[in-house]
Amino acid sequence: MRLVKTALREGVWRGELHGGGDTPKVTVIHQGQPLEGVEITETGDGIFALEVPIPAGLLSDGVHSFVIADTDSDTRLGHFTIIAGQPADDDLRAEIELLRAELDMLKKAFRRHCLETT
Repeated sequence: MRLVKTALREGVWRGELHGGGDTPKVTVIHQGQPLEGVEITETGDGIFALEVPIPAGLLSDGVHSFVIADTDSDTRLGHFTIIAGQPADDDLRAEIELLRAELDMLKKAFRRHCLETT
């Protein structure tokens, strides 16, 4: 499955998921917590529209990374980053935040795997 960004407007990130059969189950993670209100609608030909509302309460100064993952397989489909406050030139904070989010997702999948195999 492939994720394509389409827009970020009025506090809602929008994208399209291509190559799916059944409606995918997607979760969006910010600082280790899943976001509420994520919507997926089928548009036809195996394409699904994804809408992620960004709660204003989550935004503050700094870098905010949102990881989009397939809930069933814990596969990372994509991400988006919002930087608020002072502009940062050549800032690695976004990459570090993304790595932290991906590491959290991997730890969760590993722990689940360990529980299932014991």
